[in-house]
Amino acid sequence: MKLQLNCGVGYFQNTAKRNIRYKHSVASEVNFQKKYSPLYTPLPRVKQVSKRLICVVATEDLPKQVEESKMETPKEIFLKDYKMPDYYFDTVDLKFYLEEEKTIVSSKISVYPRIEGSSPPLVLDGQDLRLVSVKLNGKALKEEDYHLDVRHLTIPSPPSGKYDLEIVTEIHPQKNTSLEGLYKSSGNFCTQCEAEGFRKITFYQDRPDIMAKYTVRIEADKSLYPVLLSNGNLAEQGDLEDGRHYAIWEDPFKKPCYLFALVAGQLQSRDDAFITRSGRNVSLRIWTPAEDVPKTAHAMYSLKAAMKWDEDVFGLEYDLDLFNVVAVPDFNMGAMENKSLNIFNSKLVLASPETATDADYAAILGVIGHEYFHNWTGNRVTCRDWFQLSLKEGLTVFRDQASTRIPEFSSDMGSRTVKRIADVSNLRNYQFPQDAGPMAHPVRPHSYIKGAEVVRMYKTLLGSQGFRKGMDLYFKRHDGQAVTCEDFFSAMRDANDADFANFLSWYSQAGTPVVKINTSYNSEAHTFSLKISQEIPPTPGQSVKEPTFIPVAVGLLDSKGKDILLSSLYHNGTLQSVSNSNQPVYTTVLRVTKKEEEFVFTDIFERPVPSLLRGYSAPVRLESDLTESDLFFLLANDSDEFNRWEAGQILARKLMLNLVDDFQHNKPLVLNPNFVNGFKSILCDLSLDKEFVAKAITLPGEGEIMDMMKVADPDAVHAVRTFIRNQLASELRLEFFNTVVNNRSTETYVFNHPNLARPYLGCLGEQEFTELALHEYKSATNMTEQFAALAAIAQKPGKTRDDVLADFYGKWKHDFLVVNKWFALQSTSDIPGNVENVRKLLNHPAFDLRNPNKVYSLIGGFCGSPVNFHAKDGSGYEFLGELVLQLDKLNPQVASRMVSAFSRWKRYDESRQNFAKAQLEKIVSSNGLSENVFEIASKSLAV
Repeated sequence: MKLQLNCGVGYFQNTAKRNIRYKHSVASEVNFQKKYSPLYTPLPRVKQVSKRLICVVATEDLPKQVEESKMETPKEIFLKDYKMPDYYFDTVDLKFYLEEEKTIVSSKISVYPRIEGSSPPLVLDGQDLRLVSVKLNGKALKEEDYHLDVRHLTIPSPPSGKYDLEIVTEIHPQKNTSLEGLYKSSGNFCTQCEAEGFRKITFYQDRPDIMAKYTVRIEADKSLYPVLLSNGNLAEQGDLEDGRHYAIWEDPFKKPCYLFALVAGQLQSRDDAFITRSGRNVSLRIWTPAEDVPKTAHAMYSLKAAMKWDEDVFGLEYDLDLFNVVAVPDFNMGAMENKSLNIFNSKLVLASPETATDADYAAILGVIGHEYFHNWTGNRVTCRDWFQLSLKEGLTVFRDQASTRIPEFSSDMGSRTVKRIADVSNLRNYQFPQDAGPMAHPVRPHSYIKGAEVVRMYKTLLGSQGFRKGMDLYFKRHDGQAVTCEDFFSAMRDANDADFANFLSWYSQAGTPVVKINTSYNSEAHTFSLKISQEIPPTPGQSVKEPTFIPVAVGLLDSKGKDILLSSLYHNGTLQSVSNSNQPVYTTVLRVTKKEEEFVFTDIFERPVPSLLRGYSAPVRLESDLTESDLFFLLANDSDEFNRWEAGQILARKLMLNLVDDFQHNKPLVLNPNFVNGFKSILCDLSLDKEFVAKAITLPGEGEIMDMMKVADPDAVHAVRTFIRNQLASELRLEFFNTVVNNRSTETYVFNHPNLARPYLGCLGEQEFTELALHEYKSATNMTEQFAALAAIAQKPGKTRDDVLADFYGKWKHDFLVVNKWFALQSTSDIPGNVENVRKLLNHPAFDLRNPNKVYSLIGGFCGSPVNFHAKDGSGYEFLGELVLQLDKLNPQVASRMVSAFSRWKRYDESRQNFAKAQLEKIVSSNGLSENVFEIASKSLAV
């Protein structure tokens, strides 16, 4: 029997203290180190004598094949390096023999050259595989006919023309803690292949531009794995000898291997059906363990709503007879859009009023829709390479987002303005800080959130009908293809005969544009001028930026707070009409394409207050000459609800920054009474949407404020935010109290989003409000209200907090999703010294470092606590550094997400910088470090 060593990638330091990449061999079948100890030296201790290291591939008797493997420093891949494949695949037949100790995968691939008559070497990707056999056109290849190394299987001289390639590999899903490829989750087999997981299943050209039709046969023990699922339609199933059974799945549509999926296990389904607009009956099934099936009702509702919405808005009909969704507890991502077999993290499928909050319901609605929408924007039309990921993800994120004027899926199901606010908050809190840090990159590589905003700009510029025309042309041109961002741009432009000038620079330039607007009013000429400039700050690798195409949506308000009718404006010396013969125009979109330009509105008979960047029409940082009184005016009167919220946020950010400066200079903190009155008016306005009120009374996050400071000061920002919350709670206690009373549970649960008044009252720490929170906790009939009460109580350390946390765990310890909320609540706590509490929770019987959800809840939650993660003594950084190294050995993908918390370490004071730098240096110098973690940690250090 032939043994294949699993070779990972690691790093060590030589005497020059330079980070060197090496290939670290670990035996997969036997304890190779013990069996061949005289021949084997663990590579972390290998002495570097040249730029070559030895990687061993052994046979059963003795290590016969020894290959010198040239060391490489990890290389950054660029879009310009893209090369078309030498070969394409037509059909792929896969057979899986699932067993308890190992799985045998047999593949038969129909191969043909891109250039007829050529026969260059065929190079296939593979990782953590044991090669059993290789055949070409039915003939077994000898060892000298192919080349095998730690990452590839190469056939140097394949036949010319079309041929069949058959490969048999052996894998071990039970030992696969990376949760990529095929792995076991809670006793069930499951796959995750995006981005490069398929190479852990079999040797293949693991790249998205290789599209083929798949037939999959799965065989397993029927008692252990009664459900066998894969992509497409079920073609055949039956029983075999020895208690085994099989299922054959056929997918009639070409797909890249990252969309391949397989699930096998003990599952039951909620079944439903959807009748398409052409009259086809589609079977819908959501699979979970039997006890969780009752919690899938909302997910099924969301799926059917998404299918109907995609037909109504984009004319896109589902194309198969069956649509499966599977919920698994161990999953690196939120969900995966595998063709017709979506695999979801359980937290984004399972919900009941007793166990899920309103936020959970909203997330399920959005993500179920998102993954379904991928059937066309991602599956039928996919990305050519991973530099185009923002196209499939950005376009699909956009399709499930809200818009102020054009209905989108999640908006149609709830409050459109609130959804827009949430999207923009997400962009600012996560994308903008990355744009300003060492991991800054253009939209093109992998910026989903910002990619969605770029797609939104097309729709802002073209309108609903124009955007639909562009989408129709996009699908007509590219159905069944792997495409680029330029292909989408061309479809939008050509369908509308549009001039988009320098729009494509959004895809190629990193960083967030800063747009500055200065206004002036000419009372004699009755004109109002906006002078607009744009600048993109330098980012790593891009010191010089060119102006880009920025749509700026603008409205003008008169002295009574009413929108002014817009008729015409001067731009570039030309008078342009902005009127619409069909309806009055109160908002117009200014097309900013130059570094500096001016727009002059005519027939403006009083000095207006401008409402700028309405609906957040472009993902930029806006600086304007609006005064504080202008902002309060917009907060009270703007017809654009997003900008009404935005005015409040700008006021809050300015207030917080001023108070931070006062705190740093030991001045007394005083809250502006106008700000208090603004809060009061929102709380007392019964006409406002409840969701909007919840957003409007939420202060900007501490991270958002620190991002605006030259040197981030976590202690000062936290102290100021705490002061404002306490003052608001104290001065508006009656209003907050009434809000809680007026929003108590009714007998029937209504998915209407959380009431944020409780946390404000919890700030007071007064016995009256503690008892109110305890009453709410005990009497709540749904998780939204119970958890809000728990969170309010948990703000103050003491016996009451400890008792209620223990009670909550006792009630919900058998529901792992609720327990994750319990972990997160404690890990994000701002109680001083909380790092020790989090350390203790690592040893809690409900915590498992191998489960991504638990890691994100506990460790990820801790990283979100400015007080404790950024503790002055460096204890928070030390804690994360230790955990990153532990996680990297189990799941590099999760570890890389955690280490990114260090990416902006230079934003802080010198002491914190030294602590963070020490941890990053320790991480990059560790033996056996994954490429995922090394890339982020080394880039963070390099800046």
